[in-house]
Amino acid sequence: MAFDISRRLVLTGAVGATVACATACTTAQSASAQGAFPANAPSADPDPELLGPRGGVALLSRNENPYGPAPSALKMIEYAGKKGAYYPDIAGAKLAEMIAERHGVTSDMIAITTGSGEALSAIALIYGKNGPIVAPRLFWDTTALYAVNLGMAEIDRVALAPDMSTDLAAIEAKVTTSTGLVQLCNPNNPTGLVADPVALKAAVVRMSKLTTVLVDEAYMELADDPDGNTCIGLVKAGHNVIVSRTFSKIYGMAGIRVGYTISSPEIAAKIQSTAMSWISGVGLAAAIGSYNDTAFLAFSKGKIVEGRKMVLTTLDALDLEYLPSQTNFVYFKSGKPANEVAKAMKDRGIYIRGQYMDYTDWTRVSMGKIEDVERFCKALPEVVGV
Repeated sequence: MAFDISRRLVLTGAVGATVACATACTTAQSASAQGAFPANAPSADPDPELLGPRGGVALLSRNENPYGPAPSALKMIEYAGKKGAYYPDIAGAKLAEMIAERHGVTSDMIAITTGSGEALSAIALIYGKNGPIVAPRLFWDTTALYAVNLGMAEIDRVALAPDMSTDLAAIEAKVTTSTGLVQLCNPNNPTGLVADPVALKAAVVRMSKLTTVLVDEAYMELADDPDGNTCIGLVKAGHNVIVSRTFSKIYGMAGIRVGYTISSPEIAAKIQSTAMSWISGVGLAAAIGSYNDTAFLAFSKGKIVEGRKMVLTTLDALDLEYLPSQTNFVYFKSGKPANEVAKAMKDRGIYIRGQYMDYTDWTRVSMGKIEDVERFCKALPEVVGV
């Protein structure tokens, strides 16, 4: 009997709570509908260190562009926040149309994903099961490794040329009809090098007759001659080629996550169907707002080039070897273990990239705010002991 009484009391309380909640919710909805709640209800200020580097940290390790997002993107982000209740399918179609118009392709050749990383991961899953992914020994391999770690691909890495460039002839020699995918990164990460456009395009065309060729062009807008170096023209010519791009670099939207690929309509549909989720309306709106913002793009590239010149001047003064970058980072040989250099810099509040694979004394530094790049340049002589 005691159990029954307790159970009845619990149930009665639960029903009462449910009725009270329903009444409160109805009242709240009614008040909202009548405008009783202000449009911009007061809230606590966000933690200034919730996103981005902590105060006093020069974040020069992740190839971000701290001069973005553009004001044109921020205006659209505010708009998107007010429309956050709705799925953003129309915005996705609009961005695809804008990208297609710029490059002279049709919108069904565009696949838009949460950063180019999602598209690259999808491509690795789609093609990795058909055979090895042939790639240079050093490239941005995170997305290919995603498929490898799931047991759905393997990477056949080809040694770099003596000058650290991608050895196109050696890669081509590896490619057969049993190759799942060829993956190139141009400009390359982490070397920052741009391949000779004539040699690259000729090799890509030949390899694309045997298998699909993916060219990751995340940093192409930062190259000296983007139009002359891009492989988008090969896609337009009907070759079995995929080109990927991102809003993370020159557009300064790494945290907003928008990227895209240009390929045949059939390949684009495969990539889009493999994407895991809807693209954020905030991301799409920001991309739409800034995609054709030529003034911001020129400003952004100018700041990156300014920082890069500062780094190269410092490396020259220290007589340190480096690769001629056309990106927002520089790969240099410090003469000391890269991880030790990164640790010494971190102790000074400056974050740079440590060792890649067994390239023990090669270090990568990204371009950030000019004052942060200046901190790096001033600290480097002491860190490397020159």
